[in-house]
Amino acid sequence: MSNAIKILPHYTYADYVQWEGKWEVIDGVPHAMSPALVPGHQIVAGNLHSEFRAQLKNCKKCQVSQPVDYLVADDMILQPDILIVCKPIIKKYLDFPPTLVAEVLSPATALKDRHTKYAIYESQHIPYYLIIDPDKKEVEVYALCDDKYQLMQQGKDFKYSFIIEDCIADVRFGEIWD
Repeated sequence: MSNAIKILPHYTYADYVQWEGKWEVIDGVPHAMSPALVPGHQIVAGNLHSEFRAQLKNCKKCQVSQPVDYLVADDMILQPDILIVCKPIIKKYLDFPPTLVAEVLSPATALKDRHTKYAIYESQHIPYYLIIDPDKKEVEVYALCDDKYQLMQQGKDFKYSFIIEDCIADVRFGEIWD
């Protein structure tokens, strides 16, 4: 057995922008994103995006976006499936915590979304985190309370009122499955 120390590369945003394909970087370690999303995933993400846009259409501050690079740190770049921000994104990436993030689970990302990203979003004090399971047709709504996420509601068909800046978004989750 060798006494050699194996040094793992540590990547940053400068490296990330040179890569082809879809990636996230967590603590300097690249994570390949899944191949093209299955239609069910895209339908759910698109429908949820539409629900939030309809609810926030009169809000002058809030923007609903689908994957945007979220630069948490120079060596941590995430791409939430859906996010809501309430101030302008001036750079080519988001460099401040969004108000809401949503991750639509896939078999390849479920563990990372439920644990790694959950902890990162919580540490960034993102007020809302949604985990959507398109196979079970189930949504989990987490809200930040005392710096920790609490499960506020879970199910297939329910309405939840999100307080976002000066706006309220009453989202009916039963609408996202079709």
